[in-house]
Amino acid sequence: MSFLRAIAAATSLAVACSAPSWGQSLIRDTEIEHMLHDYADPILEAAGLQVADVDLYIVADNSLNAFVTGGQNIFLHTGIIIEADTPNQLKGVIAHETGHITGAHLARSGDAMRNAQAPMFISLGLGVLAALAGEGGAAGALMASSQQFGALSFLTYSRAQEASADQAGLQFLEAAGEPATGLVEFFERFRYQEVMSQARRFPYFRSHPLSSERISYLRDRAANAPSVNNVDTPEEIAYLRRIQAKIYGFLVDPEYVFYRYPESDTSLPARYARAVAYYHEARLDRALEEINSLLAEEPENPYFHELHGQMLFESGHAEEAIAPHRRSVELEPTAPLLRINLAIAMIATENPDYLEEASQNLRIALDIEPDNAFAWYQLSIVHQRNGNTSLAQLAIAEQAFASGQRMRAHQFAMRARDGLEEGTTAWFRATEIQAVSQPTEAEMREMRREQRRN
Repeated sequence: MSFLRAIAAATSLAVACSAPSWGQSLIRDTEIEHMLHDYADPILEAAGLQVADVDLYIVADNSLNAFVTGGQNIFLHTGIIIEADTPNQLKGVIAHETGHITGAHLARSGDAMRNAQAPMFISLGLGVLAALAGEGGAAGALMASSQQFGALSFLTYSRAQEASADQAGLQFLEAAGEPATGLVEFFERFRYQEVMSQARRFPYFRSHPLSSERISYLRDRAANAPSVNNVDTPEEIAYLRRIQAKIYGFLVDPEYVFYRYPESDTSLPARYARAVAYYHEARLDRALEEINSLLAEEPENPYFHELHGQMLFESGHAEEAIAPHRRSVELEPTAPLLRINLAIAMIATENPDYLEEASQNLRIALDIEPDNAFAWYQLSIVHQRNGNTSLAQLAIAEQAFASGQRMRAHQFAMRARDGLEEGTTAWFRATEIQAVSQPTEAEMREMRREQRRN
């Protein structure tokens, strides 16, 4: 989905005062995630890591930052994506962060760091969509993750660790056939950060200390690498530009979008950004003009159809949103977020004829992302509307289990198990969740107190 927001109400994406100010939250977007995986997966493979074991997270924040935490998790601020001049610069940053993973640098940062790293749960950022679908309370409960970022402010590495990550990152880039010049260019662009006070530096350079010696070493190594001439193609750079425009359109106040991408700019990235900006201004007619021009140019682009569907859905036209969302799924059937978009549009119409198709799309999405809490919640709505209360309770248990709510998972699994036919797959799953989410004695006492209060 075009920019699924992880925090709908608690995090403001509006502009404050005279400069863009983005809220800090985790976001999901199929198009951006695919681009980042195209960049990262060859590097991760070159590092000897299992691609499926490394998670890439996008943080909606205009500051320049990237970091790893919680094991094999790479976080990239949208600011670092927008600031990259070329794909190779972004690949260089990813390779460097991969070096921190393979070097186990976080594991060496002490008990304070380990204790501060609560498990990072990310649900689909469908707060706005859930609210429009009449499920606002559940949306808020599913998506309270941004508070964890306060603990990340002290993620710092020593100069020795930085040098180690540099060397490892260079090796990974070379093994993947990528030049290391992008990483050098990225550091050289922000070399001035070296002489700034700690408080005035970008977050990335507060946690990743920069030095002239470090840049010189990287430049010499990159110049002698066998892949030095493997530069980004114009097509690769053009695709990065459209992603940057999309991010800017979603996360910056429309007046700044129109300043950066004026009507006189008829390029694809500019129209992409303006389509989003018009839609944010509730000028649906202008937004549809821009998205229709994009669809005329690339009729087989699933993300343009996705954005078209999102515009219609969030403007209160759930029935009309189904067709473009269905087309996005036809064009990219393995993308779980696109299937969830289609399902929630169908659910929002309250037309029972759509329930079976909505259920099918949610189940396929959950086959791909079994820990997707929001999809489980939507499936519970489908089951409840079909009169399958026990299956709805099981889906809520799955949603709670995926989001780390053990007590809630245990309670709903227990209720579901009582109503399910013994020996069925659903009964075994309810039994399993009930067993693994068994509350402690202290939690049981709290549950009994809560029951007495109610």
